[in-house]
Order: sequence, then C-alpha cells, then structure tokens
Amino acid sequence: MKLSNAEEELMQILWKQKKAFMKDLIDAYPEPKPASTTVATLLKRMRDKNFVDFVQYGRSREYFPLVKKTDYFSKQMNGLIKNFFNNSAAQFASFFTEETDLSEDELKELRKIIDERIKNQ
Repeated sequence: MKLSNAEEELMQILWKQKKAFMKDLIDAYPEPKPASTTVATLLKRMRDKNFVDFVQYGRSREYFPLVKKTDYFSKQMNGLIKNFFNNSAAQFASFFTEETDLSEDELKELRKIIDERIKNQ
C-alpha cells in the first residue's frame, strides 16, 4: 500500500524520531506547522494502512513505525521501475545516469557498487 505525499512526509519524521508523541511530530514539521487535527487524521489513515501504531499512556499516544524506511523505499523503487521503465532495471539505470548530473567520480562509485554486488552473487 502506498502513502500519500502528506502521509509520507509525516512518516519521514516518524522514521527519523523512531517513536514520538503528537506534539513531537508537530514540532518536527517546518513552518507553517500543520494543525494537530490534520496530523491526527494522517496518523489514523496511516494506522489503518498498517504503517504506524501507538502505545497509549493515559490520554497520550506514542506513535512508532511498523514499516522500515528501507522496505518502503525498496517497494516504491520497484514500483517505479515496473511502471515507468517496463520492469527493466537497465532502462532505469540508463535514464538515471543520463538525466542526472553525476560526476565521473559518482559514476565510478556506482560501477564499484554494481561490481561488488555481482561479485557477491
């Protein structure tokens, strides 16, 4: 399941903080900060999607992620490759290397990463 842009922004904050109360989440937003009702709605939707949960302390809830950032990012990247690059990692890599301003050193670093991955398989 995918997060909306607003949910993803909040999830980024929660991944960074690992666990947080509503006030902590709102404080982590840049100005202008969202209303607490907006954050509460986002958290409810994210909980319904099984991305977050909470522990109740009296009247306060401490929220924590149920999904790892790397797992979410991996699924999003795989979906991007599937939907925009005909499920071809080579087409994605070609686009990525041609359409970004990577330096020669950055390209060499990518080659090194790929060569290391091939060696370990």
